[in-house]
Amino acid sequence: MPAFSVSSACSAPSASIVNCSRFLYTFGFQRSRIQPVVVVSTGVRLLSLKSSSNQIEAMAVTESISGSQLESSSTGSGIKQALISLSDKSDIAALGSGLQSLGFTIVSTGGTATSLENSGISVTKVEQLTSFPEMLDGRVKTLHPCIHGGILAKRDHKDHMDALEEHGIGTFDVVVVNLYPFYDKVTSTGGVLFDEGIENIDIGGPAMIRAAAKNHKDVLVVVDPQDYPSLLDYLKENQNDEQFRRKLAWKAFQHVAAYDSAVSEWLWKQTGGDEFPPSFTVPLRLRSSLRYGENPHQKAAFYADKSLAEFNSGGIATAVQHHGKEMSYNNFLDADAAWNCVSEFKDPTCVVVKHTNPCGVASRDDIIEAYRLAVKADPVSAFGGIVAFNVEVDEALAKDIREFRSPADGETRMFYEIVVAPSYSEKGLEVLCGKSKTLRILEAKKNDEGKLSLRQVGGGWLAQESDDFTPEDIQFKVVSEKCPTEKELGDAKFAWLCAKHVKSNAIAIAKNKCMLGMGSGQPNRLETWNDAVEEACKSGISVIAEPGGSIRDKDAVECCTKYGVSLVFTEVRHFRH
Repeated sequence: MPAFSVSSACSAPSASIVNCSRFLYTFGFQRSRIQPVVVVSTGVRLLSLKSSSNQIEAMAVTESISGSQLESSSTGSGIKQALISLSDKSDIAALGSGLQSLGFTIVSTGGTATSLENSGISVTKVEQLTSFPEMLDGRVKTLHPCIHGGILAKRDHKDHMDALEEHGIGTFDVVVVNLYPFYDKVTSTGGVLFDEGIENIDIGGPAMIRAAAKNHKDVLVVVDPQDYPSLLDYLKENQNDEQFRRKLAWKAFQHVAAYDSAVSEWLWKQTGGDEFPPSFTVPLRLRSSLRYGENPHQKAAFYADKSLAEFNSGGIATAVQHHGKEMSYNNFLDADAAWNCVSEFKDPTCVVVKHTNPCGVASRDDIIEAYRLAVKADPVSAFGGIVAFNVEVDEALAKDIREFRSPADGETRMFYEIVVAPSYSEKGLEVLCGKSKTLRILEAKKNDEGKLSLRQVGGGWLAQESDDFTPEDIQFKVVSEKCPTEKELGDAKFAWLCAKHVKSNAIAIAKNKCMLGMGSGQPNRLETWNDAVEEACKSGISVIAEPGGSIRDKDAVECCTKYGVSLVFTEVRHFRH
């Protein structure tokens, strides 16, 4: 009997097979090629895989195959085939009809095939090529030589094409695949059970995408519905643009890499492993190209972190911009600093930031009063800064932001780069938009606690837990002769929280829940601290809070005792570099 295709039975000439209800493949495996032989039978038989050194036996049953199925496979003789297998079926009808109008035979799987047929597009189902049914609850559909051989064969390699011809396998010119929605499943409300998560890990999809991307010289691979129009245009114009193919291949590998990173991150959490895994991948997605970086001569871009840990977890990266110019590199840094600081406070609070340092902070029941006090702390620095609120901006507050004059001269209307808040009333947003065409108005969600903080150094990254400590988490231990009053201790806690967001070495002075001044980035801690303690005591400061733990702690205690000032140790340090 002539050689019979291992993968599809597509080229078998014997009509006797058609009339049998069952048939058996017996394969004799040699070093370099497969020589299949068909043994016709009417019952269930044994599939024997013979090698030169051993014999592997397994039971296999297949349904009868019609003559039309045996002749359906393309054999590389000029028939154009497109393989489509999609979870996200956006614009599938336009894609299918476009390919069909260009003369492509469309091969598809399961639900994708049904969607295409419902749109009036003729489809060849994968099992018609493989002559093998979908099995293992859908785990095995496309993992077959009839599929991967048709994708991976190099068209300019004669031995590859001869092998396809010999085994009756057709080539694929286009592969359009996207993956099971693993990310959406595991981040859904309430999460998923472990077994459900496992079943949403795609196997056949990544295999097809990687195969097509590897062989992109001969196969166009598409993973994003937004690329359908450019794909169809490319095919219509019969283009031969190598860079277009490479870009699609890059996108395909990136798609699979991001998918795998989500699976890896999720599985690591399921193991109950350490917060710092031996290795991990951070999937970043381009959100916008920026005009320039920290300085005009530096190019820059802004990326969103698509890690599972960052899903719906707040922060400036997920803020909605309602109005104004596009955000710059420094805008993102300053807005992030302002938002992180104002989110720390429970009472209605306003924070003004310049160059990532808070230059004004105030908390009041009346948010308009808090806003004015925050600006008053340093109106010169506040001009051109970022203003952040932890409560909704309503019409009254918006009008005050728009019209408030600088306390420095009482005339100049205050100018800001950005206003950021958790929400805006409809009228408040309308009023604020009228302040300036360029004013950036951001709506943000508070950062979740417990995030992993990453920071780049040359050749590597530093990872640490986020600094989530608040005054309620620590003890303010009195070490001086004088004890602070309850009100004084409240001011110390407020100042401590402000200093947390000031570049080290940091000093913050506050009274009545209002930061009156601060000193940031002091490199000489010894002289700065000694001078600050002495000057503070002389200037009427009533209480000083510091971490403690220094060999010079005794000097600070003696100085405060000398001037009748309360000194408390927090035993918690807030360095910010």
